[in-house]
Amino acid sequence: MENIVIEIPTKLKYLAAPIRRLVDDIDRAIAQAGDGRACDYDVFEECIAGDAAAVERASHQAMLTSLDVDTPVVTINGKRYRRVGRGPDDYYTMAGPVPVGRTLYREAGVRNGPTVDPVSLRAGVVGDGWLPRTAQAMAHDIQRGTSREAAESNRVKCRLPYSRCSFERVGHLVGEQYQACRVEVEDALAQLMSVPPEAASVSASIDRVSIPMEEPRDRPVGRPRKDAPKNPVQRVFKMAYCATVTLHDAKGKSLHTVRYGWMPPTDTEALADALACDVAAILRKRPDLRVVLLADGAPEMWNLLESHLGAKALGLDPQQVFSFLDLWHVLEKLGKAAKIIWGADAVDEHVVGWKRRLLRRKSAVKSILAELRMSGREWVRAGDEHPVHEAITYLDNNGERMQYKRAVEHGLPVGSGNVEATCKSLVQQRMKRPGSRWKYDSGERVLQLRALALSDRWRNAMRLTLAPLATSVLAEMEEKAAA
Repeated sequence: MENIVIEIPTKLKYLAAPIRRLVDDIDRAIAQAGDGRACDYDVFEECIAGDAAAVERASHQAMLTSLDVDTPVVTINGKRYRRVGRGPDDYYTMAGPVPVGRTLYREAGVRNGPTVDPVSLRAGVVGDGWLPRTAQAMAHDIQRGTSREAAESNRVKCRLPYSRCSFERVGHLVGEQYQACRVEVEDALAQLMSVPPEAASVSASIDRVSIPMEEPRDRPVGRPRKDAPKNPVQRVFKMAYCATVTLHDAKGKSLHTVRYGWMPPTDTEALADALACDVAAILRKRPDLRVVLLADGAPEMWNLLESHLGAKALGLDPQQVFSFLDLWHVLEKLGKAAKIIWGADAVDEHVVGWKRRLLRRKSAVKSILAELRMSGREWVRAGDEHPVHEAITYLDNNGERMQYKRAVEHGLPVGSGNVEATCKSLVQQRMKRPGSRWKYDSGERVLQLRALALSDRWRNAMRLTLAPLATSVLAEMEEKAAA
C-alpha cells in the first residue's frame, strides 16, 4: 500500500503526534469494518472526535506559543514592563485546555504589582486564560439555559469539556465585558444594521413582564432557630421591561426585529433613548420609512414612546409618524363586553364584525361606543369586573390611537405582537423557570446576552465587545533596555 508523506515544519511539531494518532485510528477502524458485520459507529464517532480535538489543541498550542515575547523589557499601552520570569499555564479552547509556556512581566518601577503575559494580552483572552471564541460560545450557552444544561449538552457533543461552574463564571465574564461597553457597542450595531430594500416602515414597542428577584428578608423577632439561614432571602416578583424595533414591508409584515430587555429597577428614560437611537440610525439610512409606535393601553408606555420617538423628538413631519393601540388588546376588551351583551355563543360573530369595521371605517370607534352605551349593560358584573363599562372607558381614552383604517391604507402594522413575543422568548423562557430567582447584576448580564442572540446581533456584538481585549506587546531593543 502506498503512503502519502506530509512534511510538518519544526515549529509545528506539536501537530505530528495527534495527526499520526488520528490517521492510525481511522485506518484501524476501516480495516475492522471489512468483514460485513454491523458497525458500532457511535464508538468510531467518539474516537475521531477525541483525535480531532487533540489536533485542534495542538494547533492552538503552536499558535499560542508563537505569541510569547521573551525579552528583558516590553512596551504595553505606552508603558514599560520588565521580565520577571517564565512559567507554564493553561489556555482554554473549544477542545479543552492547552498548556503553554509564557513569559511574565511587571510594570517597571511598580513593586509587587500584578504580572501580565504577552500570550494572554495578544490573544485577547477573557478572564484567566479563556480564548475569545471559547468564551463567547460558553456565554451563548448560558443565555440559552442553565449552566448544568450547558455542561451536559457539550459533554454529549464532545465540545467545551468544562464544568458547570466554568460555564457560569465565563458566561458572566462575557456579560460583564459587554455591559462595560454596551452603549458604544449598541451605537456601532445600529450603524451596522442593514435595512432591506423592501422595508416600508419601522415600529417601536415597549411592554412589561414580571421577573422573580432575590431580596434580603428580615429576620424574625427573637432568637433564631438552630438551622436558620444566616442571610435569609425572599423571592419577589418585579416588573422588567422589554422593547422592540421592527422593520416591516409594505403590507406591515415583520422583516427583522431588534429586541431589548432591562432588569428591574429600570431606567425607563435610558430604555426609550436606546430605542430612539436605533430608530434614528435606521432613518438616516432610509429617511422615507414611516415610523409606527405600538403599545397596549398603559399610559406609561405611551408617555415614553411619544416623548422619545414622536415626530418632534425625531425631527420628522407629523404625517410620517403613526401611533396605534395594539388591535388585539382592543378586541380582547370588546370580546368580554360582547359576552355580557349577547352571550358567549354570539361573541365571535360580533367581535369579527367590530374588527372589520375598525379596519375599514374611520368612524368605527364612535359607532362601537354608541352600541356599547345603548346596550344598557354597562354596569353588569362579571366577577369583580364591569366588562362593558371597561370597554367603553378603554375606547374613550384611546380612541385617537385606533385609526386602523389609516394603517390599512398605508400598509402599516396594527399589532404589538413582536414585543409580546419578546416578553415570552426573552424573559419567560429563560428567566422564569420554576424556582428561579435573580439578582440584578447576574440577571442583567444574562438578559442582555439573550437579547443580542434573539436579535441576530450576536456575532457582531461579540466582535465589538471582545476585540478590544487584544493588546499589542512590543519588544524593546536590547541596547535601549540596557540603557
